[in-house]
Amino acid sequence: MVVKNKKIAIIGGGPGGLTLARLLQQKGVDVTVYERDAGRFVRVQGATLDLHDDSGLKALKEAGLLEAFKKYYRPGADKMRIADPYGNLVYDQHNEPDNMADFGHEHFRPEIDRGPLRDLLLDSLRPETIVWDSHITALEKENGIWKLVFQNGKTETADLVIGADGANSKIRPYLTTIRPFYSGITVVEGSLYEAAEKAPRIYEMVKGGKVFAFGNQKSLIVSAKGDGSLSFYTGCKTQETWVRDSGIDFKNSKSVATWFRTEFSDWDEIWMELFVTEGTSFVPRPQYCMPLDQTWKARADSTLIGDAAHLMPPYAGEGVNMAMLDALELSNCLTGTDFLDIEEAIAHYEKQMRKRASEIAKMTLEQTEALHSENAISHMLELFKE
Repeated sequence: MVVKNKKIAIIGGGPGGLTLARLLQQKGVDVTVYERDAGRFVRVQGATLDLHDDSGLKALKEAGLLEAFKKYYRPGADKMRIADPYGNLVYDQHNEPDNMADFGHEHFRPEIDRGPLRDLLLDSLRPETIVWDSHITALEKENGIWKLVFQNGKTETADLVIGADGANSKIRPYLTTIRPFYSGITVVEGSLYEAAEKAPRIYEMVKGGKVFAFGNQKSLIVSAKGDGSLSFYTGCKTQETWVRDSGIDFKNSKSVATWFRTEFSDWDEIWMELFVTEGTSFVPRPQYCMPLDQTWKARADSTLIGDAAHLMPPYAGEGVNMAMLDALELSNCLTGTDFLDIEEAIAHYEKQMRKRASEIAKMTLEQTEALHSENAISHMLELFKE
């Protein structure tokens, strides 16, 4: 095991970083996760996630957490409805007989809310593995060891630093200067609580699962969560600087509602239910993607997983699954017996990871374009015929 007697720091406590920590601890590795959140309960976790048999679920199985996952996931939450801009359903999985897909089936994609997934991963780690309120600002090399500098003034040391800190990774620039490119799509993400009361028609339409609505080169995706809320996000073709130039106050729900009513003026009034409740929170997210041909020289003291390594838009549902598969593959390289040293192990991991990410990113960009075309609905219907 090339990381024997090495101190490993994982930057970022998302699903990828926590899965990696669990897998490394199973092999007796000294690992600490540094998370910028002030504590476990300070921030509501985001939307629902569907885990795939050959990636997210595979990693959980290897981590000994598949049975715990079965206690948290929401059967039926993966069922999808497709709607046109006027709220007419053109496809409804709820009307189809339940298939026999279950755990172990390649097409089974069970849904879990991000919060419960994080909880089961956190609970699997040894006490004190997570160091909260650790927003990293810099890395410094001292006598061959990394010095980690945090915003709160504290410092720590590590032999190997793994960036699992997402799209705006502070670790990535220490490995490469390659930056993501804008995909042409900006998302406005929202969360609506007590949805059965505040958005009854949409809540009924979602039916505990998902609704994908498409029209006029725009998208609106709505997902039910186990706490009774709805998470949703619009997708529109915009200039890269639209968030700054639009004049919309995204902290003011009325301002966002006014924008939606104008931008989606040719959509039915039913969709306004998601936007008219005062206090609904919104976050604009321009969608970026890493170059498909990116590469960098492997180092023995740092590497990346998840969005920090291969950011891409969300329109293929691969993000969390890729991060968890990264964690599995990296942990196997670092704790196995196939490599002479850490650099060789990381070089092997990164080569395979980048190849896999490039293939999925290409597919994701094609899907992103198709879902924001005039033929989005027919494209989706064709996918379900395959």
